[in-house]
Amino acid sequence: MSARTKGRIAGLVYLGLVISGIFSLAYAPGQLIAPDDPATTLANMREQFSLFLAMIASGVIMAFFFLVLPFTLARFLSVYGKNAARLMILLVVMSIPVTLLALWQYGELAQAIADKVATVEDVDAARAGYRRWITVSTFFWGAWLAPYGWLVLKSGSIPRWFGAMLLIGSVGYLTELFGPMFIPHFDELPFVDYVTKPASIGEIGSCLWLVVFGARASNSGN
Repeated sequence: MSARTKGRIAGLVYLGLVISGIFSLAYAPGQLIAPDDPATTLANMREQFSLFLAMIASGVIMAFFFLVLPFTLARFLSVYGKNAARLMILLVVMSIPVTLLALWQYGELAQAIADKVATVEDVDAARAGYRRWITVSTFFWGAWLAPYGWLVLKSGSIPRWFGAMLLIGSVGYLTELFGPMFIPHFDELPFVDYVTKPASIGEIGSCLWLVVFGARASNSGN
């Protein structure tokens, strides 16, 4: 199988991850969750129960695509750095059980809603549990971009500026995660809303490039 075809397969897996991730992490929560208002959140989840279930299911699908992705990327990137490829795979694999634990919190809440016994306290507990585990997942979501970005930079299998964005984005993810622990009023700093933008550019950009063009067979080009 050619590198171009391997790249397109990875791109399609990546696209599945992006679509399911946008739905489960952005669109559905935006429709259902009212920050700091568990009563409204519970009402929304009851009224749009199918959407709530779809959010949980898409989170599981996202985890599946994420688990498969580094293996498909390693098929054409590992030749440029086997240890980096192994690290990329390890970081992703370690994130999966943590992400599933986060989704489990919502699964239990969904069962309580289905049984018509859910309370505002249940929503608070589920949200707190979800945030706790998803925060741990965020570390891995940021960390895996470092070996991936380095392999892109070294290989030139896709344009190297995507690799630069991935590396910067990795730092951005970790800054967003650890910044509040060390910097007072970190969330009020003017750049906070932008620290993960390079990761989005690198991930979505490399995904679309792979879908359309596949991977280059050599490390030539920019």
